[in-house]
Amino acid sequence: MQNGKQMFGTNGVRGVVGETMTPALVLKIGAALGSMRKGTIAVGRDTRTSGEALTHALKAGLLMTGCDVVDMGILPTPALQYIIKTGRFDGGAMITASHNPPEYNGVKIIEADGTEMSDDEIIRLEGRFFAGEFDTASWEGVGTETAAPDRLEEYIEAVVRHFPAGIGEGMTVVVDPGSGPAALTTPVILSRMGCRVHTINARLDGTFPGRMPEPTPEGLRPLSEMVVATGADFGVAHDGDADRAVFVDNKGCYIEENYEFGLIEDYVCGRNSGGLVVTPVATSRLILDVAEKHGCTVDYTPVGSIYVARRMIELISEGKKVSFGGEGNGGLIYPDHQFCRDGGMTAAMMVAVLASHNGRELSEIQGDLPLYHLVKEKHHTRDPATLVRAVEEAFPGETIEKIDGIKIIRDDAWALIRASGTEPMIRIMVESQDPDVADAMYREILQAVGRV
Repeated sequence: MQNGKQMFGTNGVRGVVGETMTPALVLKIGAALGSMRKGTIAVGRDTRTSGEALTHALKAGLLMTGCDVVDMGILPTPALQYIIKTGRFDGGAMITASHNPPEYNGVKIIEADGTEMSDDEIIRLEGRFFAGEFDTASWEGVGTETAAPDRLEEYIEAVVRHFPAGIGEGMTVVVDPGSGPAALTTPVILSRMGCRVHTINARLDGTFPGRMPEPTPEGLRPLSEMVVATGADFGVAHDGDADRAVFVDNKGCYIEENYEFGLIEDYVCGRNSGGLVVTPVATSRLILDVAEKHGCTVDYTPVGSIYVARRMIELISEGKKVSFGGEGNGGLIYPDHQFCRDGGMTAAMMVAVLASHNGRELSEIQGDLPLYHLVKEKHHTRDPATLVRAVEEAFPGETIEKIDGIKIIRDDAWALIRASGTEPMIRIMVESQDPDVADAMYREILQAVGRV
């Protein structure tokens, strides 16, 4: 695990239910969180079949430390984060495994400001977990539980308020929540913006009968077909907890997530120029191109949305203007809304993008962006750190950044080699506008790590 964490990864702790992910484990996580964040804690879950059992375990751990618990029920992770941020809670936790298959589940810990818990605090929480150091309450100090599923409306209205009334009038959109909690939010958000909305996979079902929680081009073929059949302007799909959104255009073609980022960045920075765009080192150079078009500067972080969110907060606290941020995986962050990835907000923002182009189709608008060729591979190894060092030693005299792993920057290409934060492997990314240049640089790296 990265940064000294033993159990939690970049986005919480996850595992196969009944194997590494059990109610006993989640109860201890709840007890550790309750020992650290005395007060009122909000909890929520996605649609997974194990969610109810694990939520009860989480609440038991919180209650036994004297915390009061407010159960928000099934809702998207960004909805829970927004409610926590605006509702004066002392923290929160979401039972979700995000994009993982249905046999998985997990826990994300949320701070009072709506952001995910920092690495340092997670390490403290893990310390309590492994040592069994829980501040359990006496019989008269045990916490109380209330349910508040109606709070979801606050999130929906918060997203809609960011846009002019009726901005989506005349548009048709197909929404694929993937049987997850976005079924309760994104169709409502887009309808209130004036869109005509069709849905697919919009029934809450933790077996995910229509497609897996990870929205892939292959899994979204039915969405693409429905977009074409209904003459929709675009289709939008979410992962298992709806902190990400991905799109298909009016022709049913999948929009690669870096281009999604670029489209929305172009819209946001065009209305908020001269600021900073915060993104991980693994994001396409396309994001730099779009930023420079609007007089914005890109600030790079390690890979992981929590690092993007906390860097945005840090920059703003220093008095700097932050226009936008996010990752090249459909997880985008809007600083005037909240500091976390928000798939519902991203779906709404694409309506605004389209409305700003005076009737042009999304497929045509995307064609305005510069084309890049990306090579993205992973290689299993028992010693990722050694391979990363080998790459650095093999490229003397090159421009190298060490924000996260090794990033080699050339005029016509860049490459990132980094150890995975969750598995024994290295990830290699190479990008250039010339496919031959990208492929040649990838072969150089393979030779450096002895994989050719």
